[in-house]
Amino acid sequence: MSPSPVRAVPTPDDRSDSVPNLHRSLGRFDIMALGVAAVISADVIGQIATGGGEAVTWTALLGLFFLVPYALLFAETGAAFPQEGGPYVWVKLAYGRTAAALTTLFYWVTNPVWLGGSLVFAAAAAWDGHVTHLGTGTVADYTFKLVFIWISILTAVVSLRRGKWITTVGAIAKVGVMLTVTVTALVYGVQHGFDGLSGTAPTTGGFLALVPILLFAYVGFEAPNAAGEEMRNPRRDVPISIGVSGAVAACCYLLPVFAILAVVPAKQITGVAGFLDAASLVFGSYGSAGHALLTAVAVLFVFVLMTQGSAWMIVSDRMQAMAAADGGFFSRGLGAFHPRLGTPVRMNLVSGVTATVFMLAATLLVQGTAAADFKVVLTVAVTTLLLSYLAVIPALGALRRNHPDVQRPYRVPFGTWGFRISLGLVYLWIVLGSWIALFPGVLEKALGVDYDFAGTWGVSRTVFEAFTLGTVAVLLALGILGRVTAAGLDRRAQRTPAAVDAAIPAGSQAG
Repeated sequence: MSPSPVRAVPTPDDRSDSVPNLHRSLGRFDIMALGVAAVISADVIGQIATGGGEAVTWTALLGLFFLVPYALLFAETGAAFPQEGGPYVWVKLAYGRTAAALTTLFYWVTNPVWLGGSLVFAAAAAWDGHVTHLGTGTVADYTFKLVFIWISILTAVVSLRRGKWITTVGAIAKVGVMLTVTVTALVYGVQHGFDGLSGTAPTTGGFLALVPILLFAYVGFEAPNAAGEEMRNPRRDVPISIGVSGAVAACCYLLPVFAILAVVPAKQITGVAGFLDAASLVFGSYGSAGHALLTAVAVLFVFVLMTQGSAWMIVSDRMQAMAAADGGFFSRGLGAFHPRLGTPVRMNLVSGVTATVFMLAATLLVQGTAAADFKVVLTVAVTTLLLSYLAVIPALGALRRNHPDVQRPYRVPFGTWGFRISLGLVYLWIVLGSWIALFPGVLEKALGVDYDFAGTWGVSRTVFEAFTLGTVAVLLALGILGRVTAAGLDRRAQRTPAAVDAAIPAGSQAG
């Protein structure tokens, strides 16, 4: 049986039966676990720690001045607008289908790019360094990366009622690994001293270096809303889930960064292996058992990264599927949800191919050290995701202004001014982070901060800009082409009523 196409995006107050073949299988705990699995990025902890002692300071400050208002905004909006597709629906209601289609493309593509970039690079480095030697550019290296990518994709393909347990186990394992390494590192630090925590005073250079990666680490609490019509009671569960997962995320960044810097000098930390470097050192205190324990943690770390990728594939593919089904991205057929699995299988496969292509491109084109490759491909994911929020964040304000009658089970504290201040803070952070990620070194130069581009990135500016700005340019072209193509197919279908009747279920709307 072929997958059935989904219906058009519903109105703000219409959630029931807007998309066929979905199954209401997400309870409050499932939403929390999906949020933890998606938001806490184990691969970026080492990269944050490369900032040295002041990374602890900036992680805490952004947690207070970005994470808190960000979580409040999405707790309100996610409970008020629980339609399948989440941010796609919100931006469409605020600014129209074209803006929503472009925004969703940047949001969605971040995840296969991230899966085929920093996630698979970090996983390969962990496996190569602590489990079995893979080498770089070898058959074993490529095989490992391909298996990692496609297992993550297949986890998103299976029905959500089964796939959610894989991401839930991954979320529990993630918190467990981080707590184990953190506690062991603190004990080690008590015994041997906390030499790596010098230089916690904030600096302008440290701030500019860390802002994009910290924003990337903290965003994503709206992600489970992409499966809004697969939640049992989103109006009740979304605000509570965001509150819990936000607190867990803050702790799971701040504590491991503190622990890593407590035992490993900042100059010895690499973003690709910083977390396991710390684990390798502290587990050495267990004697002969330390090696076995480290190997087990490395395997678990790879599993955590895999389920992290799966969690984002589950939610972002649903967003992009809704955009396609609504006529925003090439063929509406890409938005089909499988009648038995209840998942957007075609979009899942597109994500798998995209991740594979990006992995091959990153491996063959960047050609720096492992740490440089990791940092560049991570920055591409950071850039595309932050750019998508340039439309998503103001859309929240537009929804509050233009749809005042929509029931809001939760509201940002202190009324309208509390909402506006939170929105303004979050948007300023996103604008700043987007600029720094796209044009590193520009603000540093304007503020008189010394900046060695090649020394910082391990590649030339030409290679960096070709990869980052080139990716953005390709995405813009792809988004425009996808929207134009979809509009052309719709116009052609409207001239053949029989084709419309065959393609769209009764009761749905073309747009």
